[in-house]
Amino acid sequence: MHAVGEDRVAVIHPTAIVAPGARLGRGVVIGPWCSVGPDVVIEDDVELISHVVIDGHTRLGQGSRYFPFCTVGMAPQDLKYKGEPTRCDVGARTVVREHVTIHRGTATGTGVTHVGDDVLIMANAHVAHDCWLGDRVIIVNNVVMGGHVTIENDARVMGSAAIHQFVRIGHAALVGGVAGVEADVIPYGSVLGNRARLVGLHWIWLRRNGVQPAEIHRMRKAFLTLYPKADEEGTFATRLEVMRREFGDTPRIREILDFIDAPSRRGLVRVARGDFSTAETEGA
Repeated sequence: MHAVGEDRVAVIHPTAIVAPGARLGRGVVIGPWCSVGPDVVIEDDVELISHVVIDGHTRLGQGSRYFPFCTVGMAPQDLKYKGEPTRCDVGARTVVREHVTIHRGTATGTGVTHVGDDVLIMANAHVAHDCWLGDRVIIVNNVVMGGHVTIENDARVMGSAAIHQFVRIGHAALVGGVAGVEADVIPYGSVLGNRARLVGLHWIWLRRNGVQPAEIHRMRKAFLTLYPKADEEGTFATRLEVMRREFGDTPRIREILDFIDAPSRRGLVRVARGDFSTAETEGA
């Protein structure tokens, strides 16, 4: 056992390797056959269960857990990377399951890969360099994302989805399983298919999180204003201005408008044509 900390010792299995210079908080548990690099900071009550590799300038937030054969902070899969001291930052209480890979940032990007608090990343998922994941995000098994992807708070990405580099996934959006996402998904949006198309709003999340029926009804009307059943009702820019004028005083609708107005490398995901007025999409 290797002891570190003032009040509670860090427990390190004899087969684990913790490099000199690594900083361990109180109550840390490092299980069998783990490897921790010299520039790693592990905050209080973190657990590395077994066969976990933490490398580079990486911070593991308080109370986070790492399951066997996951790797965090390894060098990015980017040919431009030349060993610069970029970072990886994982938030508090986040859970990283088996065989997940989270790569550190690049000097030509933001320089950091960020995973927020209370995130769940399920087995075999890949978080590429310079990605930014907000709080309470859920990434399901086998999801892969390219570099520089942004996934905002409370978003859900279902199993085996693939996200193109530089794509933005908005707050509380839902990406369906096996979706191929090439463009940005609006906050509270729901996309399905390969290639992914916008099929409605994430109604279930809105209801489960206490959004009142009157506001949900208003969001539905705003959505149908922007994405009518046919393209005959003016241009997208015209519909956007109508949505802004008639619904922009509602905070969640304003959030969607601000997302659309923000700079984007990929544009917005295209809409699937159909009747969205009663569409339901599943998601946690």
